[in-house]
Amino acid sequence: MRKEVPLIITFLAGFFFIADYFIPHTGFSNIAADVNGWAIIVLAFSYILGVGNVLRINAQRIAKKEKDWVLKVILVLCLFFMLGIGIFGGIAEGSIFDWFFVNTYTPMQATMFALLAFFIASAAFRAFRVRTTQAALLAITAVLVMIGRVPIGETIWKSFPDFTEWIMGVPQLAGKRAILIGAALGAISTGLKVITGLERTYMGQD
Repeated sequence: MRKEVPLIITFLAGFFFIADYFIPHTGFSNIAADVNGWAIIVLAFSYILGVGNVLRINAQRIAKKEKDWVLKVILVLCLFFMLGIGIFGGIAEGSIFDWFFVNTYTPMQATMFALLAFFIASAAFRAFRVRTTQAALLAITAVLVMIGRVPIGETIWKSFPDFTEWIMGVPQLAGKRAILIGAALGAISTGLKVITGLERTYMGQD
């Protein structure tokens, strides 16, 4: 029963939500709303487990004074601080929580993504090494788009920005939609395999 019960639950849940989506007038809507409410409750408890796991891991490293243990102390203190002001002071706009979020978290997030841009540029430089026809096409297109996005592109050719927009709006968008369609078909096939019990990796099995 350790295998059959999860498979039955997965099949019934998957079938129920498929029926609710494709047959909306069968009276499943109210039940689906209740099930979604239960899912939100489960998700809330998963956040509690996540916080507990963060505290457990960092407490062990702080107790052993491992590398960068001071940073982990700051992490735990900030966790309790933001949790406290969020619970007792609220999270509405203009609250202390909102002030710290806008003036502390948001700038740090922007800094992280700014640093990430340099790693992306480095990876792009390695990817643009022209070794095949496809790589050459990728490199040429990327250079054209980058030139068209900066003021020097319009200086070189007045219609350069419009040409860049055409590249982004026609061939790039067509390829993007093809990738999304393929990903959607893959997600559908994987979902059907999970519902029918052919895919059991979520149970810790191959």
